[in-house]
This record gives sequence, structure tokens and C-alpha cells, in this order.
Amino acid sequence: MDLGTNWSISLALREHHTLVTSGVYRSIRHPMYTAIFLTSVGQLLVTSNWLAGPFQLCVFTLMFFLRLGPEERMMREKFGSQYEAYMRASKRLIPGIW
Repeated sequence: MDLGTNWSISLALREHHTLVTSGVYRSIRHPMYTAIFLTSVGQLLVTSNWLAGPFQLCVFTLMFFLRLGPEERMMREKFGSQYEAYMRASKRLIPGIW
């Protein structure tokens, strides 16, 4: 909801894309990745299948490392010093920690 029309399933900036730094984005830059990570950990803890349990966490880890760098690079290119200031004022995934 905080992203509004800025949300996209792909790594793409739209014509009137704005930098969102309010709502949940005030504290962390990637709340959707945080939600996927927490879901993956939850599945690992409650699934008794030793293959299915860790699988989602492995897929998340792969997605995280393949997508996070390009996403932040794209935002730096579009918003420049405004995004760099936002990076200094917020954390990636865990408020106040990382």
C-alpha cells in the first residue's frame, strides 16, 4: 500500500516513479524481502519435510543475492544523492540492525 503506483513485480521504474520513504519504508528499504524471509523461516520451522522446509529459504536467499544489488543500483541511478541519503537513514531488511 505504501508503494501505491510505484509497485512493480519486475525491476523497473515507471515514468512518474517517486522515491517512497514513508510508512514501512521509513525504517527499512526492502519490506517485501523481509516478509518473504520471515515466511521462509516460518515454513522451515513448521514443515516436517526436510526437503520442502528449507527449499523456500534457499530460493529466497538466491533471489535476495541476485536481485537486491541490481535493485539498489537502479534506485541510485534514478534518485542519486536522495537515495544515498535514504540508504544512510534506513536499514535493508531489519529495522535498526541491517
